[in-house]
Amino acid sequence: MPHVLLVEDEPAIADTLIYAFGTECFEVTHVLTGADALAAFARDAHDIVILDIGLPDMTGIDVCRHLRETSAVPLLFLTARNGEVDRILGLELGGDDYVTKPFSPREIVARVRAILRRSRAPKTGESAASEDMATGVFHHDAAAMRIHCHGVTLDLTAHEYKLLLVLLEKPGRVFTRDQLLDHAWEDPGAVTDRTIDAHIKSIRAKMRAVRAGAEDHIQTRRGLGYLFSLD
Repeated sequence: MPHVLLVEDEPAIADTLIYAFGTECFEVTHVLTGADALAAFARDAHDIVILDIGLPDMTGIDVCRHLRETSAVPLLFLTARNGEVDRILGLELGGDDYVTKPFSPREIVARVRAILRRSRAPKTGESAASEDMATGVFHHDAAAMRIHCHGVTLDLTAHEYKLLLVLLEKPGRVFTRDQLLDHAWEDPGAVTDRTIDAHIKSIRAKMRAVRAGAEDHIQTRRGLGYLFSLD
C-alpha cells in the first residue's frame, strides 16, 4: 500500500484528496504545515510527498529544500500560482511534477501513480529479462513486450498489452475501471471507464481465438471491476 504524505492547509482540498486516495488503496498522512511535514517525514517512511506551495508557516519550496538535503522521495507540488517561473523553480529544486489549482482529485491520483511507476522503473542497463513472468498458460516476455497464451503470441495493441499485464501481475486482485485507466493510459482523464470494457472484450476475443476457454481467465466482478484468475 503506497504511503502518501499530503501537506495541504485547505481542509476542503485535503478531504477530497484523502477520499480519492483512500478509494485507490493508498495510505495517507495529512499535515497542515511545513514544520509538521518535516516531522512526519522524519518519523515515518513515505513513498511520495504531495506538497502545497502556499503553507501558513513556510513555503512548500522551503519544505522541498529541506527534504532534498536528505531524501530523493518523489514530490508533487500543488499551487494556486501558475507562472512559468514558479513552475521551473519548483521542478529545478527537485519536484517531480507540478499541478495548478483547481484540479481533479482523479488527476492527482493518476499523476502520483505515474510518478511512482517512473521512480520504480528499472535503471538503464538493468536486464529486462528479470521482469519475465509465467502465470499458468500465460507468459510475459518483458524484453519484447509481448504476452503469450498457450505458446501463441497475442496480437495486442499498446493499451491491451498494458491492461492485460496489470491483471497478470496481480492474479486474484480486483481492479476497478479507474485503476486500470490509471495504469494503462498516460492521460486517464481523456477517456471514459467504459473504454476499459471495450478493450477487455477485445483481449478476451484474442485469447479465445488462440484456445476456447482461455478468455475465462479474465473475470468480471459486477459493480467492482476485473481480475485475472489462475483457475
